[in-house]
Amino acid sequence: MTPTNNPLRRFFRQPSIYLRLPSQGKHYPPGCLDMPPNNELPILPMTAMDEIMARTPDALFNGSATAEVIRSCVPNIRDPWQVPSTDLNALLVASRVASYGHEMTIPTTCPKCKAEHEIEIDLRVVLDSLRSPDYDKPLMQGDMMIFFAPLTYRQLNENSRIKFDDEKLLQSLAENTSDEEQKLTQLGEAFRRVTEMTVRVVSDSIAAIKTQDAMVTEPEFIQEFLRNCDKPMFEAIRDHAVQLRQDSEIKPLALTCTDCQHQYQQAFTLDMSNFFEAAS
Repeated sequence: MTPTNNPLRRFFRQPSIYLRLPSQGKHYPPGCLDMPPNNELPILPMTAMDEIMARTPDALFNGSATAEVIRSCVPNIRDPWQVPSTDLNALLVASRVASYGHEMTIPTTCPKCKAEHEIEIDLRVVLDSLRSPDYDKPLMQGDMMIFFAPLTYRQLNENSRIKFDDEKLLQSLAENTSDEEQKLTQLGEAFRRVTEMTVRVVSDSIAAIKTQDAMVTEPEFIQEFLRNCDKPMFEAIRDHAVQLRQDSEIKPLALTCTDCQHQYQQAFTLDMSNFFEAAS
C-alpha cells in the first residue's frame, strides 16, 4: 500500500484559511510558487512536528524553523527560502491564524504611567493591513533608472545572522580590557564588515540599473557601482531601498492605556520564539 492510498488520508489536516499574497505572486523565481487559479493560497494548520521545530533553538537561529513552517503550512510554496520579504509576514501571520485562530494576546507597557497590560489583537486586521510596495516604479538618479526587488527570505536570514555576529563582536570588544591597539584593529575590521554588509544589502535590493547605454543586472557590477558612486547618490539609493522594505512591514499598533488613557503606538514584530505558541 502506497502513502497516496492511505485510508487515513481523509483525516489529514485541511486548509483553515486562504491567503491572497500582498505581492500577488510577483518576485518568485520560476517553479517556486504554484499559484491557484483564484490567486488564493490554502493555509494548513501546523502539525505537532512543526510546533517542535518552531521551538528548537538551533532551528530558530539559523532560520530553518521559519522555512519549515512555511513549507508545511503553505505547500503551494515549494521553496520557502525564495519567498520575497513582501510576503513573509503575511505567510507567518496566516499560518498562525490557521493553527490557533485569529486572536492573539501580547504584553504591553504604557510609556507614560508604566502600567503593564495584556491586550488581545485580531490577526485578521494585521493581515488586511499588509501591503506590497510598488517595485515597478524606478528611482531616477540623473539619467539612470534604478529598479528594485524585495529581498528573499534567504537573503534576510543571512543578513540577520551576520548582523547578530557583528553585534556580539562589538559588544565583546567594548567589554574587553586587553591591548588597546589590538582592540582598535578588531573594531576597524568589524566596522569594515558592517559597511560591506550595508553595500551587499543595498545591492541585493537592486534588480537592474538602466542607463542610456546599457541595462545592468550583474550583481558584481552593481556592487562595484555602489562602492564607487558619490555619497549623496548612495544614500538616496539606500534610503529608497529601506523605505520600500518598511512599506511592507507590519505597522505599529495604536493602543490606549486603560489606566491613564494615554494613547501610544507599540511595534508588533513576529518573534518566532513565541509567535507560534498556542493561546492559553
